[in-house]
Amino acid sequence: MELEVRHLRALCAIADAGSLHKAARQLGVSQPSLTTQLRRIEHSLGAELFSRERSGCRPTPVGRAVLSRARSLVAEMSALVVEAKAAACRTGEPRLRIGSTASRALPGWLGRLRQRLPGTEISLHMDVSANALLRMVAAGQLDVAFVHEVEGCPLLVPDGLTARVLVEREPQFISMTRDHPAAAAPVVELADLAEDRWIVDPTVDGEWDGLRRVFGEAGLNPRVMHGDYHTAASLIAVGEAVAPCQPTSGPRDDMAIRPLRGDPLAVRLLLFSRVAAGPPAGGEADSPAGGGHAGAGEAYEAVYAELEAAYREAASGVTVYRQWLLRHKSPLLAAPAA
Repeated sequence: MELEVRHLRALCAIADAGSLHKAARQLGVSQPSLTTQLRRIEHSLGAELFSRERSGCRPTPVGRAVLSRARSLVAEMSALVVEAKAAACRTGEPRLRIGSTASRALPGWLGRLRQRLPGTEISLHMDVSANALLRMVAAGQLDVAFVHEVEGCPLLVPDGLTARVLVEREPQFISMTRDHPAAAAPVVELADLAEDRWIVDPTVDGEWDGLRRVFGEAGLNPRVMHGDYHTAASLIAVGEAVAPCQPTSGPRDDMAIRPLRGDPLAVRLLLFSRVAAGPPAGGEADSPAGGGHAGAGEAYEAVYAELEAAYREAASGVTVYRQWLLRHKSPLLAAPAA
């Protein structure tokens, strides 16, 4: 694991707040997510950075040494961001800064936007945390953010943001090894996976809380381990675990992807922007991409329309999801209005 600025900010927040609970609230993440992140940082550095006490967290000697460098690096990065934004404002070049959690629709969306907005510099910032992306939009560091909101776990939406719903309820499917007994059926019963080990990434906002809610409602208490989904794929392929996955996930020779009976796991897909607050930094007043003659609302409508088309294409291209959409008579399969 390579340390990033966000990791250093997390360490500074823990030290300043004196507890993981308070730091998590300040950062807008869940406490389990921040705890997991701290453990990964400590594992990467090979040392404990904070001692956990009843009164809170105190930096260890190694922690104090790391913090002394982390604070200066965070301050320098903040200054760099401010200077870069100021420089971008001076150039006035058309640009569109996109933030997104993982999605199979991204490649198609970016390709469509590049065709629709020729001459516009389009950048992409990925993050597993939807809340972190929303804070970046609110701070003017991103123009739009395409994120998912786990059902039952509302996002922490900063003031001044406008949301457009892409999909009101996207079911989460289950990935498992291809020779799993449950894979023989087109739809899987949650109870058939009760003896499996589930893997979930707690750094994804709401992911663990949503899964825990579904287990509780079903009266199940399966084994759970925390880890990122890139690592999970290799474990799933050899039958060591099962995991939730996006229904747009493409087929693999060593893995089966099936919907759950009743679709108890779901997310809402949203596109956030600051349309009401004016154009993004570096752009002209009449366009979120910093150029052209369309109004800001029209330009954001175009960004949304291309995302909708890209998602529809990704969804219809996956057999299992397309069959699910057909069974549920989803409007996603209808041709877009001219």
